[in-house]
Amino acid sequence: MADIKRRTLIGAASLLAAGAGPEPVDAYGFTMPSIDNDIVKLSAYRGRVLLVVNTASFCGFTPQYKSLEALYSELGPSGLTVLGVPSQDFNQEYGTNGQVAAFCKATFDVTFPMAGISHVTGDSALPFYQWVRTTQNGWQPTWNFCKVLIGRDGKIAGTFVSRDTPDGPKLRGAIETALKSV
Repeated sequence: MADIKRRTLIGAASLLAAGAGPEPVDAYGFTMPSIDNDIVKLSAYRGRVLLVVNTASFCGFTPQYKSLEALYSELGPSGLTVLGVPSQDFNQEYGTNGQVAAFCKATFDVTFPMAGISHVTGDSALPFYQWVRTTQNGWQPTWNFCKVLIGRDGKIAGTFVSRDTPDGPKLRGAIETALKSV
């Protein structure tokens, strides 16, 4: 009996140490590795509209970096933050964070925040993407440059596919609506 209690306590301690516990109720409860090997805390964007985009350097949609940067420059002062999440899930990304950062800066002069290379699909996906999948009826990126729009309240305001471009009416309209919400 003592052995069972000991194993239960050890198991509970392991779960706590691993960060297991209640799932965050909004996007602000999540963190991600950053491209500079630090941590991106989504809580830092509380009250802002957040556009989270899974990115890749060698994709037909990679030129969207340019329009994402333009969107960030234009609407950032109004409360929009773009967050790029490089992923190798579709086999079109560099091998290191340093390579991705250098490519984004040199090719598109990206200034918006970037997470480190991460999984965005399946059971290995970042907890943020697992939360999106759970709360959005199984939605997950089907390719590079899919987008998750988070409203000022930290709730999901929309999900968008690769072809929903940053300067297109569908995504732009959703962003402008989210920016007007308090």
